[in-house]
Amino acid sequence: MLRHIVMVKFKDRDTVPRISEKVKQMLVNLEETVESLKRMEVGININTRPAAFDVVLTADFDNEEGLNKYRVHPGHVKVLDYLKEVVEKTAVVDYWV
Repeated sequence: MLRHIVMVKFKDRDTVPRISEKVKQMLVNLEETVESLKRMEVGININTRPAAFDVVLTADFDNEEGLNKYRVHPGHVKVLDYLKEVVEKTAVVDYWV
C-alpha cells in the first residue's frame, strides 16, 4: 500500500478555523468519488505554535498508479485550485506501508 501524507499551512491566520473545515470537507468528499482512493483521514491541527501546520491529510492507495489517478481526478484538481489561493506552504511525503 502507498501512503500519501500532505500537511498544509494557510496564509491568513484569522481564517484558519473556517478554511480548515472547508478544506477538510472538500477532501473527505473525495472518498466517495475517487475510485483509487482506499482510505483517507483528514485532521485539523490543535497545536498553536507558529511552526505548526493547520491540516493534515493521510490517504492510502494500492500503488503509484492509484495515486496518480487521484492527482488528476477533477474533484482533487478542484481542491488544489482552491488551495493555491489560501496556502502559505505544504509538506508532502509518499511512502510504502
